[in-house]
Amino acid sequence: MSMKEIEVSQLAEKIAAGYKVVDVRELNEYNEAHIPSAVHVPLQTVPDNLDAFRSEQDVFVVCQVGGRSGKACQYLIDQGVTNVVNVAGGTAGWMLLGNDVDSGTTA
Repeated sequence: MSMKEIEVSQLAEKIAAGYKVVDVRELNEYNEAHIPSAVHVPLQTVPDNLDAFRSEQDVFVVCQVGGRSGKACQYLIDQGVTNVVNVAGGTAGWMLLGNDVDSGTTA
């Protein structure tokens, strides 16, 4: 199965519609700035956290620009978790579009 992907410019409407976003960057990157509502699952922990990605709805996976999230999506698809969507442009693209970000850890 091929990986699904959207442009970061489409992500705000997905978040507004209630879709889940998972950020696979390192903790220091996530704490510095992340997309509001994004759940943090560092890339190296993805194999231990498959349930964080399982959903009846699409789950949008983001990193800094799209490389690590693409790797995570491909791994998840290979494991049978096919509802994941890579976000091309990532957090950097989100910020370039002028969207708000949060910092620190989320509740």
